[in-house]
Amino acid sequence: MKLTQEQKDRIEEQLAQFPLFGYGYLPTTEVAFSERVRYICETECPQYGKSWSCPPAVGTVAECEARINGYDEIFVFASLSEVESMDNMSLMLESRKGHEEITRQITKIFQEAGCETLTLSTESCIQCKYCTYPDAPCRCPEVQYPCVESYGIMVTELAEQIGIPYLQECGVITWFSVIAVR
Repeated sequence: MKLTQEQKDRIEEQLAQFPLFGYGYLPTTEVAFSERVRYICETECPQYGKSWSCPPAVGTVAECEARINGYDEIFVFASLSEVESMDNMSLMLESRKGHEEITRQITKIFQEAGCETLTLSTESCIQCKYCTYPDAPCRCPEVQYPCVESYGIMVTELAEQIGIPYLQECGVITWFSVIAVR
């Protein structure tokens, strides 16, 4: 189901309650996927192979692209977090919890509007202290959102397409999420 302008207007009214830095829609056919992003996951991310929300558990980039292309459009949004030190990775990752809660609430808004959704969010899932991957099924599949990059999507390019500045400096972090809708 492609969203009507009336649905988008009603959703936008509800978005006013959130501290969003920016948002916009993009047809799924305009989303760029890249094996290069997956290579970065594999060689630089400590969560690679350790979470249901990360590769290889999410599937190949081609499978992720096909999954996204099964939807009509994506809704991309960003929020900002401040951290004392950009050199402290644990502080930076801790700052995303607020964004993750916003992501859950906005996903629910789209679902209540009658949309089927596929949500991608920040880094690796933070629902459980220890992920069951690969030994057992995910404990919380309904709120486990794969990482945007795990799908082979370059966040900086997506931000540019939507017109949202990508800030990662002076103690400010921009967190992005994507909700594919149909």
